[in-house]
Amino acid sequence: MRARLARVDAVFVQAVIAASLSFAHLHDIAGVAGQYGWKAWAYPVSVDLLLVAAWRRLRTGTGKGAAWCWFVVSLAASLGANIATAGMLNLHAVPAWLRILVAGWPAVAFLGGTLLAHTPAPQAEPAPVTPPPAEPTADPVPVKPGPAVPAALVAHARKVAADHQTRTGNAIDTPTLRARLGVPAPLAEAIGAQL
Repeated sequence: MRARLARVDAVFVQAVIAASLSFAHLHDIAGVAGQYGWKAWAYPVSVDLLLVAAWRRLRTGTGKGAAWCWFVVSLAASLGANIATAGMLNLHAVPAWLRILVAGWPAVAFLGGTLLAHTPAPQAEPAPVTPPPAEPTADPVPVKPGPAVPAALVAHARKVAADHQTRTGNAIDTPTLRARLGVPAPLAEAIGAQL
C-alpha cells in the first residue's frame, strides 16, 4: 500500500511541476506575442482544457480519431511554447507567424473543444427482444408468409388475447399483442393470424 501511495504521490508531484512550467511557458509566449493581462493567462488555460478534453474522450473509447487529433494539437501548442521559451526563439523579436498562431489559437481551441464535447457517441443497436421460451416438445407451426411460430407461443398469445378480451371487451389488435408479448412486428403478425 505504501509503495502505491508513494508512486501516486510522485506522479502527482511530477504532474503539478509539469503543468506549472507548461502553464508559465504558454503565458510567456502569449505575452510576447501581443496578448497582455488576462488574455495571456487565458491561453494556458485554453490549451490545458483542450488537452484534458481530448484525453477524457480517449479514455471513454468513443471518437478516438478526433480525440487523438485534438490531443496532438494541444500537446504541440504546449510543447511548442516550452521549446520556444528555452532559447530556441528570440522573445524580443517575435516572428509574425508566432503572433498569427497565438491570435488564431482561441478559434482553434473553441472548435476542438466543441467537437469533442458535442459529437454524439455512436448509438448502440437495441438488443433484440426474445420471445418467452417454448416448451421443448412443441413443434413450430408454419405460418405463411411469415416466421415459424412455436405452438407454445401461440398458446400463450391466446391466453393474453383472452385476458385482453375479458378486461376491455375488445379483441386484441396486433400492436397491443406485440407489446404484451415483447416480440418483433413480423412475429406478432404471424401470431395474430393464428388467433
